[in-house]
Amino acid sequence: MTDPRYTPLRERHEALGASFTDFGGWQMPVRYTSDLAEHHAVRASAGIFDISHMAEFTIIGAGAGEYLDYALAGRLSALAVGKAKYSLLLAEDGGIIDDVIVYRLGDDDFLIISNAGNRDAVREALLTRTTDREVAVEDVSDDYALIAVQGPNAEAILAGTPGIDDVSIPWAEQKYYAWATAVYNGKPLLLARTGYTGEDGFELLVAAEDAAALWDAVVAAGAEHGLVPAGLAARDTLRLEAGMPLYGHELNRETKPAQAGLGRVVVSDKESFVGKSGTTPAEGARVLVGLAAEGRRAGRAEYAVVTEDGAVIGEITSGALSPTLGHPIAMAFVDPAVADGSVPLFLDVRGTKIPATITALPFYRRKK
Repeated sequence: MTDPRYTPLRERHEALGASFTDFGGWQMPVRYTSDLAEHHAVRASAGIFDISHMAEFTIIGAGAGEYLDYALAGRLSALAVGKAKYSLLLAEDGGIIDDVIVYRLGDDDFLIISNAGNRDAVREALLTRTTDREVAVEDVSDDYALIAVQGPNAEAILAGTPGIDDVSIPWAEQKYYAWATAVYNGKPLLLARTGYTGEDGFELLVAAEDAAALWDAVVAAGAEHGLVPAGLAARDTLRLEAGMPLYGHELNRETKPAQAGLGRVVVSDKESFVGKSGTTPAEGARVLVGLAAEGRRAGRAEYAVVTEDGAVIGEITSGALSPTLGHPIAMAFVDPAVADGSVPLFLDVRGTKIPATITALPFYRRKK
């Protein structure tokens, strides 16, 4: 057993009365007031999340782009400076070690943000793959905090936050999956227009010692815009509505990218990359689908998906009663023979069969 870890914002969460839960070895706020209230605030106005448990790695050197082409499933050497890209870190057999976001900070300078629970595995894989390459990999996770501001009012809130100055790209001109630089109280600040909620928003990378002051400033600036602190429970229902996979649920070492609908992330025509020979799923391997049901009873992770006669043909990986849509939704791996929706499917919710319909992901798209 190891001691639980806390982010630099622990005192802020405790002062707000947050309930905590273990997440990847970190004690993280699961909610402050109400899961539903926090979820609806992000959809209608804005929410602020502490995601400082995420891991950060710098990749620097003349061969950084080519190294990442080899180490990851995507073609990162083609990524423009100022842009970000979702990618996958694969094992030799094609299983998913982690899903990551890569930011190109300069010609020979990249930042990778990975999941907290996979920090050690990602670090080991990245370091192992540097052999004979002009590149330096450094785990800088403990140096930084990461704050997400998500929702339709996110831009207005951050543009009005005192202390955020010298923004390199005007707020309205910052694009999705891109980043800009700024300073907060004279210290470097990275503004990434990325997120995990399906809404517009930003992720702010700041030195750990400056996180509490930045949190306070954003919360104060957001008061007139309906900003609320939001925890992991709201983050989970938001990302589920947006059809975004969660490592440990939709993604794991046994899953190949194409099974999870991520075949497009793999650039298979690259000459060589780790996992290339194992990316083809086994014949008959289950595939990820979206499922929608009526009523109020939602399927949960590990509940079975069955046919009318009760035959088990799949398993739910994430499920909830959608706060935005008002009906149950789920992601599940099912046998490929039923993935086209031609066979009536049911969620086995504690012995009761709930009719479900295969639905294209995402379940929810924000209004532009």
